[in-house]
Amino acid sequence: MNRKNDSKRASGILLHITSLPSAYGIGDLGPGAYQFVDFLESTKQSVWQVLPLNPTDGINGHSPYSSISAFGANTLLISPQVLIEEGLLTEEDTKPLPNFPKDRVDYEAAIAYKEEIFNKSYSYFKRKTDKKSQYEEFCLKNSFWLDDFALYVSLKNYYKGIAWSDWPREVRDRDKIYLEQIRHELIERINKEKFLQFIFFKQWLTLKLYCQEKGIQIIGDVPIYVNYDSVDVWTHPELFKLDKEKKPQFVAGVPPDYFSKTGQRWGNPVYRWDILKRSGFVWWIKRLEHNLKLFDLVRIDHFRGFVAYWEIPASCETAVSGKWVKAPAKDFFKSLLKHFSRLPLIAEDLGIITMDVRQIMKEFGLGGMKVLMFAFGEDKPLHPYLPHNYIENCFVYTGTHDNNTARGWFENEARADEKKRFLNYIGHEISAENINWEFIRLAFMSVANTAIVPMQDILGLSRETRMNTPSTVKGNWLWRLSDGNIPQDISAKLLGMTEVYARVKLPVDIQS
Repeated sequence: MNRKNDSKRASGILLHITSLPSAYGIGDLGPGAYQFVDFLESTKQSVWQVLPLNPTDGINGHSPYSSISAFGANTLLISPQVLIEEGLLTEEDTKPLPNFPKDRVDYEAAIAYKEEIFNKSYSYFKRKTDKKSQYEEFCLKNSFWLDDFALYVSLKNYYKGIAWSDWPREVRDRDKIYLEQIRHELIERINKEKFLQFIFFKQWLTLKLYCQEKGIQIIGDVPIYVNYDSVDVWTHPELFKLDKEKKPQFVAGVPPDYFSKTGQRWGNPVYRWDILKRSGFVWWIKRLEHNLKLFDLVRIDHFRGFVAYWEIPASCETAVSGKWVKAPAKDFFKSLLKHFSRLPLIAEDLGIITMDVRQIMKEFGLGGMKVLMFAFGEDKPLHPYLPHNYIENCFVYTGTHDNNTARGWFENEARADEKKRFLNYIGHEISAENINWEFIRLAFMSVANTAIVPMQDILGLSRETRMNTPSTVKGNWLWRLSDGNIPQDISAKLLGMTEVYARVKLPVDIQS
């Protein structure tokens, strides 16, 4: 958030692309996205934060934090309307339009519908010549991940969705001759996957340019781990702790704590940091370089795993038998600084964070996160999430995608003692209907350089609109803005609070 004057204060909104209004069953990169950017500009916001943009699937509940690729994009977010504008679809091609719900995502219906119209769009593309050079340039620049990604997706379809480790041994072990043969057989599907990735990135980068013109920065999100059943592990098994049959020896998670007696067993394969270090951390550098083309800043989920990670034997069903293993954090971030002039990263440092993690954050100037909703669980005036204890170099959130809404928390989740501490802190009584604005006020008036609010809290919505409930697999990632027209009184209130607490978006020509 560097600017050419003394002010570094900024504010913004957390809203994932899937939650945008759209006629096609799921939020996309079309008119609803541009309308939202206009709303951000009109209320003088500086930041739009989104969740990971990687492909999702029904097996993992369409969680954006669980993907088959660390580089590929979720083509379900492609806008049919933009395809029409570019001559790659007609209005007639999009009809009949299913009766999609407006306030939530219907993933299965949206997938079925978009697969059909994307096939039509690909047919148009093959007959056009004016976009071929752009497509070929995209494929060439992204070949280091795109070729394997398109092949992997095609193979997943060919083998009816089974995990790569259960593919025929020649394919599992990437026998070059065999892969060339099957690549030739699946070439049409492979080319279609490359086309869809090309279209997504073209639409995304056009939207990003629009944000830049409006003086709005985009914060992206990168999970530290990748799925075992992913193109990343299939193509780079040497970077993960796998056995001779390429099955995980150890998996990631977190140890038992106050909230869970058995801890959390996430199941992601853990990295072989010795191999990564020997390579100069080239895979991670490419991953971050790729994401920093898409975003202005990147939040790293589970940041502490760069310093030490909880390693669980894959045979264990819980996280109890795990152990802490050190990672070469200092070497890693020094390598990043040799490649990048600065580190525009946000460290997700929620939960119990040890001093060695804090030292790495301080040494490399990385801002952490503060979540207001966590600040009132203890009678502890020095609680790190209470606003009077913040430092400037941090990002304060009323809540995250994993939390209840502010109103939902107050109405349905907060204990009586938590409510009492919250009301004592703000110094007056307040109704549940207005609790969201008290949370926003606390965030905006704090010394934190950046304050970010989920869109549900801007609108004062209840618990049924929360984005995700951790440790559950159904009913998540569904909420949508049914209408992009935000009520005028809400826009005016957000603008007023932004101005009062000096978080006003600066004119584009004085931003760096």
